[in-house]
Amino acid sequence: MAIGPVQLVVLGFDRPDFEGEIIAELERLRESDTVRVIDALAVYKQSNSDVEVGHFTNLTTDEAIEVGSMVGALVGIGVDADVGPDEDDEPLLDEADVWNVLEEIPPDSAAALVLLEHRWAVPLRDVVARAGGFRIADGFVSPRDLVAFGLHTAAEAERLEALERPSATTAP
Repeated sequence: MAIGPVQLVVLGFDRPDFEGEIIAELERLRESDTVRVIDALAVYKQSNSDVEVGHFTNLTTDEAIEVGSMVGALVGIGVDADVGPDEDDEPLLDEADVWNVLEEIPPDSAAALVLLEHRWAVPLRDVVARAGGFRIADGFVSPRDLVAFGLHTAAEAERLEALERPSATTAP
C-alpha cells in the first residue's frame, strides 16, 4: 500500500460536544480519497491531569493490520505503542522520538489527535520526487498572515484565529 504524506493534527476542545459531525466529515473525505485517518485518539485530560483515551480509524481492517496503530506511539501514550510491523521486536519509537503534545492539552479539556494521510498529495509527491525534489519544511500559514495578500480581510482573519483559540473559560 502506497502511503501519502502523513500529518499529526492535534485539535483541542474546551467543552466537547461531539454529535458525530467530525467523524462524518472524516468519512466523507475518505470516500473522496482526499484524506484518510490512519489513526486517531480522543483524549480527555481530567483536572488532576489523568488522561482517558478513546480510539478511531477509518482504515479498512486489512489496512489497519498493515500500518498498525501509531498515534499512541508518536505522543507517548502506552496505548498500542508497540503495535505495527515489528510488534514482536522493539517498540517502534524510542522516548527521544515521542512528540510530547499531551502537555499542551489543558486540564479539564479534550483533544483529538488525528494522524491524517493526505491521499490527494500522493501524485504531487511522486512527481516532485521524480524531478529530484524533496520536502524542506511545511506548516500552516495563519489567517492573519494571509491578510497582506488579500486572501482574508482583517475581520475574517480575526474570526478564524478566534476559532482556533480555546475560549476564555479554559484554564491556562
